[in-house]
Amino acid sequence: MASSVEPEFRGARRRLVEALQEKGIKDLAVLRAIDLVPRHLFVPSTVRHRAYEDSALPIGQGQTISQPYVHARALEQLMLTGRERVLEIGTGSAYQTALLGALAEQVFSVERHAALLDQARLLLAKANVRNVSVLLGDGTLGWREYAPYHAIIVSAGAPDLPPAFEAQLAEGGRLLIPLGSKDEQMLTLLIKRGDRLERRDIVPVRFVPLIGAGGWPA
Repeated sequence: MASSVEPEFRGARRRLVEALQEKGIKDLAVLRAIDLVPRHLFVPSTVRHRAYEDSALPIGQGQTISQPYVHARALEQLMLTGRERVLEIGTGSAYQTALLGALAEQVFSVERHAALLDQARLLLAKANVRNVSVLLGDGTLGWREYAPYHAIIVSAGAPDLPPAFEAQLAEGGRLLIPLGSKDEQMLTLLIKRGDRLERRDIVPVRFVPLIGAGGWPA
């Protein structure tokens, strides 16, 4: 993937990477992905001047692009090496999708909002991300056709773990999902060990609700 960060954004992007390092992000692959992916392409023009702030921003359809630190902290937990097949639930702005594209071999992303998905396709092409497939549908059902996945990352908060995610996770695979109420969740890492999931709580977060058959009702 070639970086398409215009010169006027280069300094801001570098400062963001340095800020994430100061906050404890150590995974060099994650930092490199953030350095490469042009976040300003994935935010609305009205807030583009804030694209490299370490803050969440609105993207329409009641959705947000998460704070870069949250993205970086989450992606570190997946420990991607570049050889994995990854499922993303909630394409949203497609910024995290592009980061995953820089970190994994193949990415499959599911989005429930058609307008966001159409925009995501255009933006991923503009950012020259070629190893991502997207699907319009109920993300709580996963994407069974390409399972099992070495990693699954969920970009919305769920009351409980949707059964499809465990079923579609490969042995030894890592699943990252915000679990809790609609108002606050715990970013939770689940690692598949045979017939059980090993659980680790990472950090309190606040995501939009995961809507669908295996999540919150619409």
